[in-house]
Amino acid sequence: MPCGLFHSSYRKDDEIFKTWWVRGWLIGLLAFLVALPTFAPGISQILNTNVTNLCIIIMIYIIGAHGLNILTGFTGQISLGHGAFMGVGAYTAGILAARLHVPFFVALPAAGLMTAAVGMVFGIPSLRLKGLYLAIATMAAQFILDYAMRNWTSLTGGSAGLNVPYAAIGSFEFNTDERFYYLVLVLVVLATAFTKNLTRTRPGRAFVAIRDRYLAAEVIGVNLFKYRIMSFGISSFYVGIAGGLWGYYITIISDEHFTIWLSVQFLAMVIIGGLGHVLGAIYGAIFMVLLPELLRIPSEALSGTFPQMFVIFGTLQEGVFGLIIILFLIFEPDGLAARWHTIRNYWKLWPFSY
Repeated sequence: MPCGLFHSSYRKDDEIFKTWWVRGWLIGLLAFLVALPTFAPGISQILNTNVTNLCIIIMIYIIGAHGLNILTGFTGQISLGHGAFMGVGAYTAGILAARLHVPFFVALPAAGLMTAAVGMVFGIPSLRLKGLYLAIATMAAQFILDYAMRNWTSLTGGSAGLNVPYAAIGSFEFNTDERFYYLVLVLVVLATAFTKNLTRTRPGRAFVAIRDRYLAAEVIGVNLFKYRIMSFGISSFYVGIAGGLWGYYITIISDEHFTIWLSVQFLAMVIIGGLGHVLGAIYGAIFMVLLPELLRIPSEALSGTFPQMFVIFGTLQEGVFGLIIILFLIFEPDGLAARWHTIRNYWKLWPFSY
């Protein structure tokens, strides 16, 4: 009796969705996401939080985390500057929209392209540097760009910030959470699909070869400089799109949004979610956004007995994030995506999973 999956061609074996069961789950997930805003108000009242707002922030972070995962997870180039790169995308879209009145569908790709150019410039040291040395170089990019965003007041508005109009296509404005939710949902689906297919292309395989054995990759003809810079460019493009969406959603851009802490959060997302897994960016972004909300529930429950609980929660939040990252590195270094694959593979042939 045959059991498992058997393919008779490379084309069939290389399909992303190999069975109708997987396709059915995907269709069900998309249907759930499309219907989510209709019953989100009821959930918001129960949880005492804006569920649609949380979903929008999660999806924006997923796009940015996809970008960092391409760079760090697939190419092996660590970066601590993606928070500032996100700021470049936000300010580019904001300046084009607010001062030059450029349409949304032009300003958003322009934000991605500008961020890609900046990312490739700061990615040039990747030819000579790797590991912690490259992390320090990208951290320098974070501080340089943060300084420029704060002090180039004639362009960015400085500490006063920059007001951004609502995103609009023609006369249709995305001026509510529900409308913006569907806009970001479409872009997240496109970003995830592109990321999944990128890993199956020649550049994607070159990225993985550089990550695993860069000397062997160079010997067999992989141009290290070309593909490392390409990885920085694609990664920064993603983060620039995320920054542009953030600017259009918040409508007030300030340098305080794009600190080194945001770069650390992005790195934590891909580590917790799973380096080198497309699902890793999704799981990591969901985890990092929902974690403060989960910590808020017991603090609110205990606030009557301990009035200082909110103050304690605010001071311990960063410590909890750091502790969780350490625990993941020790007990689950491959992240949530690897754990999901383990659980899924166990039940594939249950009860004969051996």
